[in-house]
Amino acid sequence: MSTRTLILMRHGKSAYPDGVADHERPLAPRGQLQAAMAGDWLRTTQPVIDAVRCSTSTRTRETLAATAVDAPVEFDRSIYGGSPRELVEVINIVDEAVQTLLLVGHVPGIPWTAWELAHNRSSPQAQQLEEKFPTSALAVIEFDRPWADIDPGTGELVVFHVPR
Repeated sequence: MSTRTLILMRHGKSAYPDGVADHERPLAPRGQLQAAMAGDWLRTTQPVIDAVRCSTSTRTRETLAATAVDAPVEFDRSIYGGSPRELVEVINIVDEAVQTLLLVGHVPGIPWTAWELAHNRSSPQAQQLEEKFPTSALAVIEFDRPWADIDPGTGELVVFHVPR
């Protein structure tokens, strides 16, 4: 069985326009820049992303667009506000043909899920992730099992990257 790679990404810095509901908030200009830098990093370090699962919020959709990642996308409302359990459920039903999955979401779900899935919580990258998971940050976790068998503590956090 080959390695499965999960990339958990927090959306870029969002704007707070008056009268706009949280789900509809767009990215701020800084968020657009952060997400584009994250996309550059992804293309360099993860040249093949097979699938994307993205929250339905405006800021996550705009983050994904700014990364310019070219992969089939499914937008999933459960990622917006999703707990680690709910995000793992999204991951567990990914097609086994997918080797590398990008999941774009929010705080606290994305950092909590990264922390829950990693078995190497004392590693420097896990300690950095625990301190702060800034906007557009990415946690790359590798698994030696099918998506359906991913549970807390079954992955190795190999990279925590903050594009700046």
